[in-house]
Amino acid sequence: MEIQKIRQIARKKGIDFRHVSKPDLIRTIQRVEGNYDCFASRPVSGCDQMNCLWREDCGLASASAI
Repeated sequence: MEIQKIRQIARKKGIDFRHVSKPDLIRTIQRVEGNYDCFASRPVSGCDQMNCLWREDCGLASASAI
């Protein structure tokens, strides 16, 4: 997901996104939504959150960390 779209989501939820990295911003959104703040913290193959909005980006972020 493009950072502009992520910032729109953050803005709607009242989250300050200035000077925050994309992974940290996504984790903050996850916490505000009441979900685990697990973005890019483990391989997506081990994730059981099949309907997660961030799943595709998470897989990309996890793969690039290897």
